[in-house]
Amino acid sequence: MGRRAHHPRRGSLGYSPRKRAARVVPRVRSWVKEDKVRMQGFSGYKAGVTHVVMVDDYPNSLTHGEEITAAVTVIEAPPMKVSGVRCYGEDTHGLKIVSEAWASDASKDSALAEVEKNLDKTRELRLIVHTQPRLSALSKKTPEIMEYLVSGAPAQVLEYAKKVFGKEIKIGDVFEEGEIVDTISITKGKGFQGALKRWGVKHLPRKTRKGRRTVGTLGPWHPAAMMWTVPTGGQMGYHQRTEINKRILKISSGDITPKGGFLNYGVVKGDYIILRGSVGGSRKRLIRLRPAVRPPKKKFEGKPQLTYISRESKQGA
Repeated sequence: MGRRAHHPRRGSLGYSPRKRAARVVPRVRSWVKEDKVRMQGFSGYKAGVTHVVMVDDYPNSLTHGEEITAAVTVIEAPPMKVSGVRCYGEDTHGLKIVSEAWASDASKDSALAEVEKNLDKTRELRLIVHTQPRLSALSKKTPEIMEYLVSGAPAQVLEYAKKVFGKEIKIGDVFEEGEIVDTISITKGKGFQGALKRWGVKHLPRKTRKGRRTVGTLGPWHPAAMMWTVPTGGQMGYHQRTEINKRILKISSGDITPKGGFLNYGVVKGDYIILRGSVGGSRKRLIRLRPAVRPPKKKFEGKPQLTYISRESKQGA
């Protein structure tokens, strides 16, 4: 019996090296360039999962027009406060800060005067915002600070920055129901794991001499060094991951908490957003949203129609 010509890989190398994320606040590495003037994203805290009954409005679906059940993720999204404005110019080494203004420095007009002066050198204008966990179930959590790009023409972007400078922005000011977004988060950490769980290698036979949960070989004799592609044990989870094309089913406030509260989270006090499907990360973790960079070609028909949202207890029988 001959040997197989090819042995398929176990696990993707596209995410290597699989090391722990440096910060719990994920980075947004690319933005959507659009004519609409708005902040390109929002942040919230993952509360938990429930299910809804909705009318299927996906084009050419076999259940089009019928009621279907869908799993959804609830993200509590209290208003974010704009604490500053930062302008980025560009040189041979990439983006660099041209000017910035902070809401606590002076009055609005004097603080933004420097920003307006350097508008001709500006390639990107971003808002420096911070979360307000005291308005959510996580009242003792430390606020996170981050940047969000503002899209649109430079003059319009500056007017928008002046309008929101030092004020709060709500989730409904950025996104609308039915919109397709991407979620960026730090996944659930699983610590140090062996090759079998981390990469999905084969569970070796019972009589294997040096362990059944190890890899069959660490590589060839030549080159006389272990290649980086060999599946080994190491950190699993707590990585930054982006999931694309999540649909917003509902944006509302205060009426989503199930009986007994969300497990390991509690009561959703303020604004929240319902996304169809799962979202990476553990409960209470920060989730960053942005408009979809690769939206699907087929468009949904209007806003979602939800006929039922489950608020039953998630604590079992």
